[in-house]
Parts: sequence; C-alpha cells; structure tokens
Amino acid sequence: MLSAAMLATLRSLPRTVWFIGLISLINDAASDMLYPLIPIYLASVLMAGPRVLGLIEGIAEATASLLKLFSGVVVDRTRRAKPWIVFGYALAGFARPLIAFVTAWPALLCIRFADRIGKGLRSSPRDALLAASVPAAQRGLAFGLHRAMDNAGAIVGPLVAAALLATGMALRDVFLWSLAPAILCLLLATAIREPAHEAAAYKPFDWRLNDMPPVFRRYLVVVALFTLGNSSNMFLLLRARELGVGEAQIPLLWAAISAVATIFSTPLSALSDRFGRRRLLVGGYLAYGIFYIALGSMATDGLWLFALFGFYGLFMAATEGVEKALVADLAPSEQRGTAFGWFNLTAGIMLLPASLVFGWLWQGVASWLAFAFSGACALLAALLMARWVLPRRSGIPDAD
Repeated sequence: MLSAAMLATLRSLPRTVWFIGLISLINDAASDMLYPLIPIYLASVLMAGPRVLGLIEGIAEATASLLKLFSGVVVDRTRRAKPWIVFGYALAGFARPLIAFVTAWPALLCIRFADRIGKGLRSSPRDALLAASVPAAQRGLAFGLHRAMDNAGAIVGPLVAAALLATGMALRDVFLWSLAPAILCLLLATAIREPAHEAAAYKPFDWRLNDMPPVFRRYLVVVALFTLGNSSNMFLLLRARELGVGEAQIPLLWAAISAVATIFSTPLSALSDRFGRRRLLVGGYLAYGIFYIALGSMATDGLWLFALFGFYGLFMAATEGVEKALVADLAPSEQRGTAFGWFNLTAGIMLLPASLVFGWLWQGVASWLAFAFSGACALLAALLMARWVLPRRSGIPDAD
C-alpha cells in the first residue's frame, strides 16, 4: 500500500510525529484490551442493558469534549502542550484497571468518566503539537500515520485480551493487566521534547466563534450532524453479539476493524494531501452510512458480518486523520489549539445525544431503526460536506 516515495517521506517525518504515534499505540493497546469487553461485563456481570451503556458512554464522552476545548485554549495561551499530555495519559492509564473492582454500573460510569477526563486533557494539546511539527503539505500524512499507529494499538489490545480469555482468565483479571502498558505509556510521555515557544498575546475567548473563519464554522456543523449518528462503537460489538458472534470472538472482531484501519490510514490520509480533504471525507461518510444500514438489516452472523466490519475499518482509515488535518488547514495558526478544541468538543458533545438516542431506539423500538438513523445522518453529512462546506468552487485550495 505504501510506495517508495511515501516510505521516504515517512522516514523524513520529525521525531515528534513518530514519538506521539508510539505513545498512542501503547495507550490504545491498554485501552482496547478492555473496550470490547465492557459491553459484555456490563450485561453479564453488572446486569445492565443498552440504555445504561448509552448513558455511560454519552456522559463520559461529553465530559471529555468540554475539557478538550479547555486544554486547547490553554495551549494557545501558554504554548505548552507536554504537561497536559503527560497528566492526561496518567489519569486514564491508572483509572482503567479499577474496573476490576466494580460491582455496580454507577461505579463503572465514574471510571469511564475519569478515563475520558484524561483523554480530554491530552487530545487537543497533542493534536496541536502534531500539526505544528510538519508543513501543511504533510499534514494528512502525519495525522494518518498517527491514526495508523493508534489503530495498531487497537489490534494488539484485543488480541491480548482474547489470548487471556482463551486461557480461562476471568474478565476482572484482564482489566488488571491493562496497568502494564499504561505505565509504559506514561514513561514515554514524560520523554517528549517540546520546542520552546513564547507565550501568545492575550486574546479574549469568543464562544460565538466569530474569531474563526466561516468555512470552519460550517465544517463544525457537519461534524455535529455526522456525530449525531456516530454513537459509541460498543453498540457495534453488542450488535455482533446479538447476531450470534461468540464472546471470545468479539475482541477478534474489533481487532480486525483496527487492522484494516491501520493498513489503510496512512495511504488514504496521504491521498488527501494530493487530492483534497473533501473527496476523502465525503467517501468516508458514505461508507459509514452504508455500513450502518447494512449492519442493521442483517439477520445472522457469518463471513459477511466480518467483511462488513472490515469495510467499517475503511471508513475509519479515510476519515480519522483527514478530519484533523482539515482542522489545521482551516484554522489560523495562532489559534490551532483552540480550533482543535472546538472540533473535539463538537464531535464529543454530540456523542451524548447520539448514544442516548441510539440506545433508546434499539431498546424501545428495534435495533434496525437505530442503525438506520445513524446511516441517514452520515449520508446527509456527506452531501453537506460536498455541496456546502467545501464545494469544488469554494476558493479553498483543499476543496478539490
């Protein structure tokens, strides 16, 4: 998938890009040891259903999103990203193993809450540091590489979880094992070298976003619409379990999604540097819509289900890095941290209604209706991205 020219370009990327990617790989390995198991643990041990899952994930992600805006604004003011990155990884890494001691779902909510606070404090500073480390012509490649390494961790984690479960280890003990990669991730985060910057001149914060370009504000509207249909991925694993996939195979299914995203994230995101972000995002949103509608209409599991989940991995590869590269393209350089904060806030805050609506539609009406709703949001977002945010004749170099 990677040409000789792209490999040479990858080798020329700054050390900071590779280092941030390695940290994300290890952190995601720790996180995704547990992520596919939480719906199972919630249902089989804590005796809670889709509505509780939607509540937990929605509240946790919404809280993280508010902190992503806060940390982005602070980074622009202080020009210091490392302290927030280190603290964020530490809080999340030491909170996750505590799931092993949970006996009721409110305690699980508190742990997921702490985990997402850590993510909220580190995400915008990390993205701003990554964007500042490369020229504009390499942003897609840099963010794509970061997402590829992040998704590689999402392969390692579920495989380790599946191996531990196959030995007969209890779910609670698997949660405790996530402490080891969390410690390694924290040690690496403390070794990040951040270039010195002078503090920026004070600029009042504008909640109305009047200090941001109009095209950036339109982009946030589409991100909000798409995220309204982008509920927690845990629902995908719950749907696979409903269709008959065995408990031990659930982590493998999630690992397969991450494998596809890992393989294709770097080349697809790099294509956006040459052919524009619009094409990749429109294609990715369309793929998401098709995936959700198809998954909601399935009646049984089988090879088609695994192929469909692989297709979902293509959506992740075509959008995750490109969405953030577009934020860096559209935002003023002196407000890049704040722009990433707004992007992360918009994408995260909508996860609360997204997960709640999805859970209520599933449990209150039918699973197919919940998946159809998510698919419709994605298809409409693709249309608006193509015709409203970045039309071909928008005058923005990235549009074509």
